[in-house]
Amino acid sequence: MSAEAAALRLGTTVAKAAADIWLGGRRRRQERQLSLTELVRLRVPGLRLQRSVERQFGQIIDAVFDRLEPYLGHEFRGLDESGRQAVIDAVCDTFARADLSDEAVFAADANPAELIRRITGSVPAPAGLSEAEIRLYEMLFAECVEYYVRIVRSLPVFEERAAAELLARTATLGTEVARILERLPDRSLLAPDGTDRDTAFRRRYLELISRDLDEVELFRRTSDRAAGPRVRLSVAYVSLRATGDDGSRRRTVRSLSRLRPDMSDWEEAGGESSGVRVETGLSGASRVLLRGEAGSGKTTLLRWLAVTAARGAFCGELADWNGLTPVLVKLREYSGRTPPAPDAMLDGVAGPITGIMPKGWVERQLDSGRALLLIDGVDELLDRERRAVRDWLRKLLAAYDGVRVVVTSRPAAAGADWLRGEDFTAMHLDRMNPPDLAAFVRQWHQAVRELGEDLPCAVDDLPLYEQSLLTNLKDRPHLQSLAGTPLLAAMLCAMHLNRGRQLPRDRMELYRNALHTLVHDRDADRNVPSAVDSKLSLSDKLVILRDLAWRLSDNNRSEISVEQAAVHVGGKLRAMRHLDGLEGGEVLDRLRHRSGILRSPAEARLDFVHRTFQEYLASSEAAEEDRMGNLVERAHLDLWRETVIMAAGHANARQREELLGGILDRADREPRHARTLRLLAASCQETLPEVSDGLAGRLEDAVSHLLPARRPTDPPALAAVGSSLLRRLPGSLGELTEKAAAQTVRTVALIGGEEALGLLAGYAGDERHSVRSELVAAWQYFDADSYADAVLSALPLEDLAVRVTYSAQLPAAARLPSLSRLEITYPFADFTELERLPPLDALEVEHIRGGADLSPLAAHPNLSVLSLLSYGPVAGQHVLHDLDKLVNLRIVLEDLPDVRNLALTPDLRYLSMFGAEPTTDLAFVADHPGITYLYLAADEPCLPRGVAALSTLPRLRALDLYGIDMTQWLTISSPLPPEEGTLRLTACVMPDDPDVLLRPGVAVSIF
Repeated sequence: MSAEAAALRLGTTVAKAAADIWLGGRRRRQERQLSLTELVRLRVPGLRLQRSVERQFGQIIDAVFDRLEPYLGHEFRGLDESGRQAVIDAVCDTFARADLSDEAVFAADANPAELIRRITGSVPAPAGLSEAEIRLYEMLFAECVEYYVRIVRSLPVFEERAAAELLARTATLGTEVARILERLPDRSLLAPDGTDRDTAFRRRYLELISRDLDEVELFRRTSDRAAGPRVRLSVAYVSLRATGDDGSRRRTVRSLSRLRPDMSDWEEAGGESSGVRVETGLSGASRVLLRGEAGSGKTTLLRWLAVTAARGAFCGELADWNGLTPVLVKLREYSGRTPPAPDAMLDGVAGPITGIMPKGWVERQLDSGRALLLIDGVDELLDRERRAVRDWLRKLLAAYDGVRVVVTSRPAAAGADWLRGEDFTAMHLDRMNPPDLAAFVRQWHQAVRELGEDLPCAVDDLPLYEQSLLTNLKDRPHLQSLAGTPLLAAMLCAMHLNRGRQLPRDRMELYRNALHTLVHDRDADRNVPSAVDSKLSLSDKLVILRDLAWRLSDNNRSEISVEQAAVHVGGKLRAMRHLDGLEGGEVLDRLRHRSGILRSPAEARLDFVHRTFQEYLASSEAAEEDRMGNLVERAHLDLWRETVIMAAGHANARQREELLGGILDRADREPRHARTLRLLAASCQETLPEVSDGLAGRLEDAVSHLLPARRPTDPPALAAVGSSLLRRLPGSLGELTEKAAAQTVRTVALIGGEEALGLLAGYAGDERHSVRSELVAAWQYFDADSYADAVLSALPLEDLAVRVTYSAQLPAAARLPSLSRLEITYPFADFTELERLPPLDALEVEHIRGGADLSPLAAHPNLSVLSLLSYGPVAGQHVLHDLDKLVNLRIVLEDLPDVRNLALTPDLRYLSMFGAEPTTDLAFVADHPGITYLYLAADEPCLPRGVAALSTLPRLRALDLYGIDMTQWLTISSPLPPEEGTLRLTACVMPDDPDVLLRPGVAVSIF
């Protein structure tokens, strides 16, 4: 029996028991053997209501399945098939014989632990189980009863019966309370002694951790500093990447989306990170020092680890962590005092229940090796306190050397070797790349949905907000680059939500808010001791950082020695008379450790955490010190472009005239740099708060020289001019070249709005391919229905792939009669939605949610190209056999229930398969002799079974392999037909002598 089958059976058992309570209480004897579906049909009148009730209990089954399946997958490893079956049978049999009526639940005061004791005392223990099987049986039965009680307590019918029970008990309440109080021994006022209470306390402690730490503030109210809405961390959490701080680079396991040979979307174009998912890094070491810059997600990660450990919900590479007891210590709570002894470690997160903690409980958890010690915020202590923490940790681990521990710090406060003497592995949290950022945005909005009514917008509008932000990020690389940490990405999401799907017209406010948060507000809000004690105000810090940023930019540098930076800071402090007595080195160290803006890229070196912050601060300093002439002289240099644009936003009226007037004067007299300078002047309109009439006229004249747009870099710069540019663009594209026409369409799309929509509708009659492609791509910038009706319905789409990036676009696509090629890029599950579309020739779905049913694809019998990238098992694979015109297929092998029975059309020519495993059997390809190209990818190096079948494909001319163990491949004779062909190997495990892979007539490429 597999873990999935066992979890499903247990979930069904629990749900059926709950159904008995909901649907009428005690069962008649003849109903005991009915299935859940039969029971619903017997007790519930009407087909529609029956279907609704079945769906509700189906969700209950799924919830229990999700809790049990990861645990069973881990525990089943030590049991054979008969043992697994015996344990599950025993649990289900005990459930069937137990008294689970509402009377029994009331008698146990709806306390799961008490109900378990009552049942185990009245129902004989199962016979014939081994010691390991007995332990698993007891755990599973206890878990199922726990779920059952919590489900039943949530049923409306239980509340009604509970009220009646409460009234019945009230008559003797006073007597019962008096008797209970008389029985309490004096020692109940203290923590209980002995180990017999450890299990009960651990359950209560884990329940508190699971509840209280599973929340995160997604965004702050813009009106004040009140706490913002909070949602479940387990929903909002996004996996991050980490790199070994010792300079080593582990092999990155690529996601399926990155295996796509034709990837083009920005969300997948961030380049391959040299790091691994942080969960992978943690799985390989028992002691980890996790370093990361401000806002990189260190604290959130520790909270997620604590919550997941409390629930026993780790999977994949961290599955062995299930069963650990998390102990989270926030070091900032111990500033100015000694780090906690074991019995005080729970005070910060579990204070309300530490009074009833059994004496020595924490020590016993540590000594057993089943504790997960999570220590947060070395950097939030003063220097002298950090040394004390290291000594405290050294002594603690000497006493309890089997403890798994994760310590977090900013790099400036703890070097990679800070805990190397204690055998810690140092890792560094990487910045998010574009795919990570896109995943973060989606997960953030998913978490926001849980807030319900407590939102700045209607819940149903959240998909539009999500897609609007992703679209903005796609074409505004500076925002992608800035939002490289969870903190800044969350600020971006929150600002976009609070502003009603609008980001600031320019970047100035975003950068200002980010700087204020990182430099001062974040530590002040959290009462970090080292920040509270500081004499530096926010303004003081910004003055010092501005001066340092300008010095770097003025010398065309991005980093400086710490020693030289301290000299510069000291010089600036001497001019700040109210800060007499402060030393440059001292202030610089404080800014390095706490500002979140400075970092050390190498020993004794210093730079800004992101160049954008250096440019923003340098531009502010240029305005403050009136250095417009310096900027005009450097305006043609790409390195100074962003500084000039932001300086236009910081400048006063006179400075703006000098800056922009000087740039335009240079454009008039320097033909070599004219276009660059005019584009820069036009781009400055993004940040300009106002402009004089004379300068406005010069800017319009400069824009005239730039129209029409010709290069791919032109539209973003021109779009910064705003909607006023639209009246200067042609109503028809007929007189423009195809390249200029396409860039004009993109310019209009980036400006957006109703006026832009009308202009694009006028372009819909253009028949040139690149113009039509840009018009299709522009759909993502507008309301789905309006754009489909005004623009796309008039376009011939037969030879164009239409991409839908959010759910509202799919229903609108049904109104496009010439639609034939569709790409779905958002997480997708309901294939019945495709039945309303015109017959498709090509379909690509990039993210199929697990559990989706492919059967509705039968509505598109003309499909010749089909790409199905799933993220979990899918049903209805039989439909693939009915698509008899299919020529090109891309599938995920590990998510198909039975690859061996995969029946495809004999005419298949191109086959791409992802997610191959050692147990995957490729023998089915022998039934498809028409295959000429085959792509096979494995997540981990392996050799699937049945690869010898490839030698039976007479027309195979190209074999593309990723992650395959070629040392095992050598044991397979004739991997390709003898005719000429190509073999491309990427990230494969190679033999010592790659030449042995050569075959007559076959060209081999190794990457």
